[in-house]
Amino acid sequence: MVEAHFARHRAAATAQEEPHLASPPESYLVEAVIDAAFWASLRREEGHPPKISLALLPPDEAPQPLLFGQRRRLTPYNLLKLAPAVEQPGIHLGVWHDEEGLYVWGTTTNIPPLCFVLEVVEPGLLVIKHRRADGFGKFVNVAILRGDQLQVVDADNAAVGDCPALQAFLPESGLLTKSGETNTVLVELATAMRAHGRGGLVLVVPPGSNSWQDSIVQPMIYPVVPAYAGIAEMQQQDQAKRKWQDKLLHTIGLVGGFTAVDGATVITQDYDLLAFGVKVTRAEAGTPVDKMVMTEPVLGSAAVHMHPAQNGGTRHLAAAQFVHDQRDSIALVASQDGYFTVFAWSTKMQMVHAHRIDVLLL
Repeated sequence: MVEAHFARHRAAATAQEEPHLASPPESYLVEAVIDAAFWASLRREEGHPPKISLALLPPDEAPQPLLFGQRRRLTPYNLLKLAPAVEQPGIHLGVWHDEEGLYVWGTTTNIPPLCFVLEVVEPGLLVIKHRRADGFGKFVNVAILRGDQLQVVDADNAAVGDCPALQAFLPESGLLTKSGETNTVLVELATAMRAHGRGGLVLVVPPGSNSWQDSIVQPMIYPVVPAYAGIAEMQQQDQAKRKWQDKLLHTIGLVGGFTAVDGATVITQDYDLLAFGVKVTRAEAGTPVDKMVMTEPVLGSAAVHMHPAQNGGTRHLAAAQFVHDQRDSIALVASQDGYFTVFAWSTKMQMVHAHRIDVLLL
């Protein structure tokens, strides 16, 4: 399945004349890399489990690689010994093969689009991913391996087909800006929310509208006046420069930091920060939300109908109630245990649609 995924996307990118694409991985190489990384993940070096990222590519395809004087065979022992040097985000151990098998040739901080990457997140938890074609932001997750369980990401998730607000979170989709670039701001914001580990709630409301305030306890303790438009301003700058991408991610992280404050953070659909630390309440003219549908972008998963209280704690219930009352808005909820859910109103089903996307954010 992984081999077919990369081959399919390689063919699509080639048709669009994307330059400098990585060679698609063959299944026996994928199997060997997963096998070595999995057993390495269960070991410890001086009490620490390894956190490593493996990129499958020859050294001549990696810009400015750091090359070892001697190749190291791809074994759990060698991965464990090298792990302390490459724990920082953005550093990959380069892996390739010769007649004797797979070996580690060095490290790289820059890989071509569609390069097979395997990340060891924690013992027994591995993520297969690749870099986006435009090079911006978080890598695209392909599959999640949790022990002996495999979750393959459904890039064309039919369950969100009737809900445009959720389609932005499809791994190969996103929204297109006027310049033709893929807009993944909400995905990057979700990643920032999840990173601080405190949980959080973001309400995304239409610009120029005040109706969302009907679902907020007044007065707001932390309004932002004037609204902070840093993300929108960064998007309007020259997007051809790497510095622009770094600054945009920094600005998204700045906004994401406010989601750690108790209460909800409110932004517009243009990403202007309006308030943080607000309390959600049922609108005076609203009715209690009593049902919703839950989906997940994983092959083979089925939609589940439930009461919102069955989905999680107070943040989840507040998000479902807010979307139920403010149907032109969406809500993002990060749990302290790492789960992440997007709430939107489904016109077709006439109920709140919750889409759990933590498999896209690992």
